[in-house]
Amino acid sequence: MRGLFGAAGLCVLSALAVAGCTASSGIDALELPEPSREITSSITPPAPVPAAGVPNAAPANAMAPSALSRTAPAISAPPAPAPVEVALARPANPARAADRPTIYAPRFGDAKPVDFGRASPDRFAVHGVDVSHWQQEIDWKTLRTQGANFAFIKATEGGKHVDRLFRRNWDEARKAGIPRGAYHFFYWCRAASEQAGWFIRNVPKEPGALPPVLDVEWYGNKGSCPKKPPRATVLKKMKVFSDRIEAHYGVKPIIYTTPDFYEDNLQGQFTDHSFWLRSVAAHPRERYPNRPFAFWQYSGTGTAKRGVETKIDLNVFNGTEEGWHNWLAQNLTR
Repeated sequence: MRGLFGAAGLCVLSALAVAGCTASSGIDALELPEPSREITSSITPPAPVPAAGVPNAAPANAMAPSALSRTAPAISAPPAPAPVEVALARPANPARAADRPTIYAPRFGDAKPVDFGRASPDRFAVHGVDVSHWQQEIDWKTLRTQGANFAFIKATEGGKHVDRLFRRNWDEARKAGIPRGAYHFFYWCRAASEQAGWFIRNVPKEPGALPPVLDVEWYGNKGSCPKKPPRATVLKKMKVFSDRIEAHYGVKPIIYTTPDFYEDNLQGQFTDHSFWLRSVAAHPRERYPNRPFAFWQYSGTGTAKRGVETKIDLNVFNGTEEGWHNWLAQNLTR
């Protein structure tokens, strides 16, 4: 995902609780009296490595993985990583087929493709995107037909910044029929309660929206926030933010993170939250051992023939089409 001064950077949800952005330079254009000193940098993807292994095992109380909507080729051991159904149970009132959003097959390219081998994101049925103002003005109706079946949209950062295209993206994605949620890029040198309040002030509580996202990652910020806080402080701040968001929106936020931040802080933590994991060189199983996830951000250099002119972050939902519809029925903001 994107910080204010980032190059390529920033996104899994497990329903009922377990299993749950781009490049350029410059500062957000803000209708605010003064600029903030909050600065972030990009995440530099690790060099591609061969993908191997097996998918994350679902939690013990999760339903068995559903079959993929596509037929996977027969392979020898070890089995290829495949989507793991993250919905824990059928919804009490499952969405009728007529009410379900159409799933479009992905038609994205990649400026810097990675060979994921048997762990290819192509094996996943439901693809989506995450965006910020770096993508400029997006034709959301067209982008949907390219494979944007869901979208995470940058809303806020720290306690002063609002992405200048957030409201346009928020409204136009809804008009295009795309399930979408808003994300907050966390700033470690500002109070968590203040950041949660800023997000609440700028992101509507709207029925049908995806849960809010807490984007937590390390960044080079030598000027205004030079030190990484200790793990105990990180976890405390995240809990304060999460509790405030849940109290307002009625759902726990999804946690988006990166391999280095996860290794430093989040192993074994926030097991009641859905995770969205960045892993641009291997299946998340290789980068986040034993962590159930709902979304996988597999590229920060995606391209679309129509709908968006710049590179775009690409993601998949960790489940089948049926699992996606079930997950939506349980997790959308009411």
